[in-house]
Amino acid sequence: MDLAFIPSPSTGVVYLGPVPLRGYAFCIIIGVFVGVWLGNKRWVQRGGRSGTVADIAVWAVPFGLVGGRLYHVITTYEPYFGPNGHPLDAFKVWQGGLGIWGAVALGAVGAWIGCRRRGIPLPAYADALAPGLALGQAIGRWGNWFNQELYGKPTDVPWALKISSDPAIGRIGGTYHPTFLYECLWCIGVAALVIWADKRFRLGHGRAFALYVAAYCAGRAWIEYMRVDEAHHILGLRLNVWTALIVFVLAVAYFVISAKKAPGREAVVEPGAQEDADAEATEGAERAEGERDGDGGGKVSVEKASPKAASDGEAAEPATDEAGDAEAGATAEKSPEDTAKPAGSSKKS
Repeated sequence: MDLAFIPSPSTGVVYLGPVPLRGYAFCIIIGVFVGVWLGNKRWVQRGGRSGTVADIAVWAVPFGLVGGRLYHVITTYEPYFGPNGHPLDAFKVWQGGLGIWGAVALGAVGAWIGCRRRGIPLPAYADALAPGLALGQAIGRWGNWFNQELYGKPTDVPWALKISSDPAIGRIGGTYHPTFLYECLWCIGVAALVIWADKRFRLGHGRAFALYVAAYCAGRAWIEYMRVDEAHHILGLRLNVWTALIVFVLAVAYFVISAKKAPGREAVVEPGAQEDADAEATEGAERAEGERDGDGGGKVSVEKASPKAASDGEAAEPATDEAGDAEAGATAEKSPEDTAKPAGSSKKS
């Protein structure tokens, strides 16, 4: 009986003429865009300016890519600098190999530079970006599916991942645990957790980011334990398991200490953002007022002409009618003699 399984793509690259379009790169790029989009929405909700997240990402993303690659090359140096290694392959990022720990660490350095240039506190920026980072990782993990890499132990579960044989790199075909899918789903759950906790408890001063880091590490530890790719071991555990445990402890410690030293959320996350919002609101109100005056100009002038009638609840009459009635009454009260006198015959006293 055939087992159900998740098929792997026959190739991770499609050629558009001479230009290679790689699935791994597409997943990383889409993940970055989704992360920046969600981060921008959250930044504006927290009182920042639209576009600031993207401006700072110009610094954070390149630093993150370099940091992720450095972590991978340092912790898995054999294919590059070991026996029969190829040092130039260290620059072939499209072949896979980005360590999230290095990406976040060096990406934070880039974000700090961008925040410093804009006069923005880095913890507030990190809080806004945290769920977007988790979603970006969820999307980026599908790059491992395109490359048929970083899968788990052999299994025959219905959602097993089908891997094809490749003797050139020592890959044995079969069905394995789809650890890329497990991590994708876990990251989506982390993003939902951070968004909920941030709304419920109004996390600030870097605590939303610390929650993201701690929650991700908790899942990464058991997912990493399932993987069968080559890795360095310390006391029987893979290096990345130790990294996840250490970073988890540091994130929890930061969360607790920050909650005691700076409870609540930042009142101002970006200088000048509130003034911009107030100016927009004033401009919108003036524009709406002008539109209302333009539509009902005749009615407004009639009401102003007869304030007493309006105050008494009576219908206001046009000002020209009142003036006509007053003139007619004055003419009727004059005597025939007065009417007959010439205009210049009256004596001065």
